Amino acid sequence: MRYLPHTETDIRQMLETIGVTEIDELFSGIPEPCRLQAPLDLPPALSESESMTILRALAEQNAKVSEWDCFLGGGAYNHFVPAVVDHLVSRSEFYTAYTPYQPEISQGTLQAIFEFQTMICQLTGMDVANASMYDGASACAEAVLLALRVGRKRNKVLLSEALPPQYRETIATYCRYLEVELIEVPQQDGVTDQAELAALLDDQVAAVAVGYPNYFGQIEDLQALAAAAHAAGAKLISAVAEPMALGMFKAPGELGADVVVGEGQSFGIPLSFGGPGIGFFAVKQKDMRALPGRLVGETVDLDGKRGFVLTLATREQHIRREKATSNICSNQGMCTLMVGIFLALHGKQGLRKLAELNYAKAAYAKQQIAALDGFELAFDGETFNEFVVTCKESVADLQQRLEKEGILPGISLIKDYPELGNGLLICVTEQNSREQIDRLVSALAGGEA
Repeated sequence: MRYLPHTETDIRQMLETIGVTEIDELFSGIPEPCRLQAPLDLPPALSESESMTILRALAEQNAKVSEWDCFLGGGAYNHFVPAVVDHLVSRSEFYTAYTPYQPEISQGTLQAIFEFQTMICQLTGMDVANASMYDGASACAEAVLLALRVGRKRNKVLLSEALPPQYRETIATYCRYLEVELIEVPQQDGVTDQAELAALLDDQVAAVAVGYPNYFGQIEDLQALAAAAHAAGAKLISAVAEPMALGMFKAPGELGADVVVGEGQSFGIPLSFGGPGIGFFAVKQKDMRALPGRLVGETVDLDGKRGFVLTLATREQHIRREKATSNICSNQGMCTLMVGIFLALHGKQGLRKLAELNYAKAAYAKQQIAALDGFELAFDGETFNEFVVTCKESVADLQQRLEKEGILPGISLIKDYPELGNGLLICVTEQNSREQIDRLVSALAGGEA
């Protein structure tokens, strides 16, 4: 079925209005050899029911976390999404909302964003948070650009090797045509090497970017890293790919971070085969005007009633191009709302209990796997949710063997960290039962899952 609203009469009238007789005349500016000379070689059209049958068959080829034992992490985490999240975001007043340009008709959207910003500040220990970041990786890249803007003539950025590879790649893409030198700081025992960092810091470094937790699940010593960066006049960017950790670990802002960015997918957004995500971005008060995206503020109307307005929008669409800080535009409204509902539903104590449950389950799995012959913990530090083991068996063979038993055992680190040998990044969340963890341990040991 073709979903074209125009009838043949409609088309003829439109062509007459613009003074042409055939649709092909509209493409006269395209050279004849560049035009398609025959219809595309496509199979016959299918009915809706036939199409759905084919699409269902294709979907069945995917491994689903509801049917497999999944221990994948690396930036996208399998957490439980309460039914109330889907119920509320499906209400028409929310799912039709987009960018809130007119405050008089956008109070609900503006308030939802304001509440999101408030809870991100509480989680991160920062003064101001914005909205409209696409995901954690792009938020981290925008944080680097912010540091370069406020750092004026500084043109170096130090990136921890333990920062997620996708974040480092995104930063490199953002900075490709800028006069910026990106320097990797090696990891030592799974965390940023502080001695190497001290050697690389100079008066040209605008920022140091590290993970918290980092890609290996390790908890970085942000206080020490912040002190080193500040001594050189640089900013410390803390990138939080797994924000569930902030439910029990000290907030980055309390440890000296200047910019805290991250991915909010863990808070109420399903995995959905990798997207969409929702980036968050928080800074201290002094850097507020260098923020990308948009900032919603609270005010009162002429009658003294509480209201919300778009306080700061730093895209060229809103202000003079030369003063714009970013071209970020979409406000990720639905994802922002999902995060806000999830956080409000759990509250401070609920989020802490959930984080502690994640921590305890991962600690149990780590202990059991480390006791197996042929497996060793790659690092000794404290971790959250994720940890790295090295295997005597080829990781590719191990993954293939366990997938036959319906288990996704983790992410191979061979491509991004070949120095770790057969390194496997394993993630455990509250969604993994004791039975699933025991099956994983048994399967890794070579027994029946």
